[in-house]
Amino acid sequence: MRRGLSVDELAQLLSSSLPCTLATYRANGEVLLSPVWFEWRDGGFEMIVGRDDVKARHLRRDSRASVVLYDSRPPYPGIEVRGRGQLLTEGIPELRRSIWHRYTGGRPPGGDTTEVRVRVSGEVRAWDFADDFKG
Repeated sequence: MRRGLSVDELAQLLSSSLPCTLATYRANGEVLLSPVWFEWRDGGFEMIVGRDDVKARHLRRDSRASVVLYDSRPPYPGIEVRGRGQLLTEGIPELRRSIWHRYTGGRPPGGDTTEVRVRVSGEVRAWDFADDFKG
């Protein structure tokens, strides 16, 4: 297993349309794992969730968050970011359009939405098994 890969070495994974998993914390300390669509920006995962979504409520109470993304195909690259989740209200329409297009190829549905932008950045752990598939 190769460890300590740079974000640049995982560019293909980070530009893929694989969903990532966001971990937030319930009031009783249990972890909630949620699959979400994302975009990698400025060293962190960015996602859009409903303003009253359970993930947003968790982050308002306890900002600890982790995100993991991996590919289930060889060489099985992956990245985990552990840190603090930020809830932001700016840049939502642009990020929403960008993420939606990335995953569906189209435009997001219209309608009145109340969303927040979730940004998770912090400690990065990255790996793959490329050395195990040589030769």
